[in-house]
Amino acid sequence: MFLAVLDVVIGGLITGGIYALIAVGLSLQYGVGRVLNISHGEFIMIGAFSTYSLYTVFGISPLISLAICGPVLFVIGYLIHRTLFEFLRNKSESIDAFADSSLLASFGLLFIIQNIALIIWKADIRGYSYLDFSANILGAVFVGNRLIALLSAVVISLVFYIFLTRSRLGKAIRAAAEDPVTAQVLGVKIHRVLAICFGLGALMAGLAGVLISMMYEMQPTMGLEYTIIAIIVVVLGGLGSITGSLIGGFILGLIGSIVTYFDAGLSLIAYYIIFILLLLIKPTGIFGK
Repeated sequence: MFLAVLDVVIGGLITGGIYALIAVGLSLQYGVGRVLNISHGEFIMIGAFSTYSLYTVFGISPLISLAICGPVLFVIGYLIHRTLFEFLRNKSESIDAFADSSLLASFGLLFIIQNIALIIWKADIRGYSYLDFSANILGAVFVGNRLIALLSAVVISLVFYIFLTRSRLGKAIRAAAEDPVTAQVLGVKIHRVLAICFGLGALMAGLAGVLISMMYEMQPTMGLEYTIIAIIVVVLGGLGSITGSLIGGFILGLIGSIVTYFDAGLSLIAYYIIFILLLLIKPTGIFGK
């Protein structure tokens, strides 16, 4: 019984760490910039496939790819916002109108990125072996790459939390999330901060994609499922709450691990049920106001 509980808990933390990285990125993009980025999962997919290519073609370790894919996707995300979403924001009559137009634009972005990936990597399922040794923890056996992924996700989450709470830019981001108009009056360059938030969201998605590629097989159409999971985690943690997204990711991962222990096919159904219940009972989420 103890081994089963340990297996479920550690498995849930591993999955939850990935969910936390995915959700905190979307939380930045929507909670701060009001961009419900439906193409968010495509950045995860790009991170995963880029890591696959770097490892299988050039022999670059996926752990090193964290330092490559993350910054590259940050730049791509930053430029996308400064061009596409900033243009839509300036042309929109209200923030609600911008939220609607950005949602539609992100749908288009989803199909553009997905089709580019299909051209480059085709529709085949890809995967590779990395750190696939067995590790024994109190009698329970885990694959090494999953433990490394958990450790990496925790470290990235902590570093990102410290950045948001201690750095000057992090404080500007939190101020923009609370009240963008007041933040702009106080000297925050709001368009730059919003673009950085979108870039950071793409960065976190890319890092999650790197870790996912170490553990699971991948295909160019994998992104939408992760986008849906990210939306559920963001609602669970509270819209605009970065801390809520981090904690909500680990909570959803543990719930998924428990459900998977009884029936692996029910995990997504459980996520959707949680999502619907949250909307009906507590739409503000755990940490939402």
